[in-house]
Amino acid sequence: MGFGLEQLKKEKAEKVILFVCVENAGRSQMAEGFFNARYGPKGYRAISAGTRPVSELNPLAVQVMKEVSINISDQKSKIITEDMIRSSAKAINMGCMNKSECPVLFIYNVEDWGIEDPKTKSIEKVREIRDEIEKRVQEIAESLKQNNI
Repeated sequence: MGFGLEQLKKEKAEKVILFVCVENAGRSQMAEGFFNARYGPKGYRAISAGTRPVSELNPLAVQVMKEVSINISDQKSKIITEDMIRSSAKAINMGCMNKSECPVLFIYNVEDWGIEDPKTKSIEKVREIRDEIEKRVQEIAESLKQNNI
């Protein structure tokens, strides 16, 4: 019983970095994977969500992440909630393929990375997108460490 309460306290103490896009199937999932597996400073964790989640992740996104030894295959596409927005220390929009459902319409003080959607792209292009996401996640993690946000 004590473990459950301690775990809850620990999770409340963590600061959340929220990565969002429309479908939460590619870009935001890769960002969550990179942050949690490699770059997130102590006391932070990433979550990702979308305004119109889908039933499965982009298989090419899963594949290119496995190529860099990060398994996101167990992650699920999730709908963004008011609680996620409220509890996030920082929110990052990956870019929008559909302006009417773009998460920036619902989140204040969001940073927009404008990263191309990997949906329907070649494996080579998805690798380029992955590498851009990794670079930006690393930069945001360094900024969090330096600024103690």
